[in-house]
Amino acid sequence: MNTQEMNPAQPFFNLSARWQSGDKRQPACLSAGCIALFFLLLFAAGYFMNDTGLAVDFLNKKIAPSLHYPFGTDWLGRDMLVRTVKGLCRSLGIGLLAAFCSSIISIALGIMAATLGRKVDLVVSTLVNLVMATPHLVLLILISFACGGGATGVIIAVTVSHWPNLTRIIRAEILQLRESDFVLLSQRFGKTPVWIARHHMLPHVLPQFVIGLILMFPHAILHEAGLTFLGFGLAPHQPSIGILLAESMRHLSTGYWWLAILPGISLVFTVKLFDILGNNFRTILEPRTSQE
Repeated sequence: MNTQEMNPAQPFFNLSARWQSGDKRQPACLSAGCIALFFLLLFAAGYFMNDTGLAVDFLNKKIAPSLHYPFGTDWLGRDMLVRTVKGLCRSLGIGLLAAFCSSIISIALGIMAATLGRKVDLVVSTLVNLVMATPHLVLLILISFACGGGATGVIIAVTVSHWPNLTRIIRAEILQLRESDFVLLSQRFGKTPVWIARHHMLPHVLPQFVIGLILMFPHAILHEAGLTFLGFGLAPHQPSIGILLAESMRHLSTGYWWLAILPGISLVFTVKLFDILGNNFRTILEPRTSQE
């Protein structure tokens, strides 16, 4: 008799054998859990960090990165590590809220375009093409400026400009589902379109919605930082990565590289983690991807 058949508990302890079996869901779950823990610790650090690092201290201004100041200090003596962590938390909060609102618009318009007839589909498709044809940065600046700037203007600008791609994906998925056997059978049994959308279509588009929402986060965060960097976003007295980068431009030529390099690397690292998280969720939620 095979020794593996005599010991059924062995696969539960042989993690390397399970990872090499072709199923990528376990590594993806582990990676997603580590990234989620990192963001949880980041928000906890931003919440519990003492605000004294944001106070002006001319005795410790323009200090290079050291053990006491890992990110150095700026020209006013403020701790750049505290400013970077709190700026990341604020940028993440605004980006996540804007991405969530934009994804709600996407799933609503996608379902409407695919289920409410050709006229509604034509209107939604026209809106999608109109928004996608407009230069992205120009649209962001115009909307943010029209809304008065600040956090509200940034959230509205990112929300209004980021929904078309996910709308197209959801619309195409629902159009394909409309021709499925179980949907046609439900129609023959007299089920209403609302019942079919709730019980058949929403469960199928939910994975695409979740993945699209997560992959929308890095775009929203980068565009929030970009708007603030250009002066159309948050107020200068509010810590955010865009403000840190904009302020550092005046001091780079004098050799204070850490004012821009370290916050910029932190932003790129955070955005890359969201990209990895979205790919992990795609592996977890889509069976075909997990076996590739």
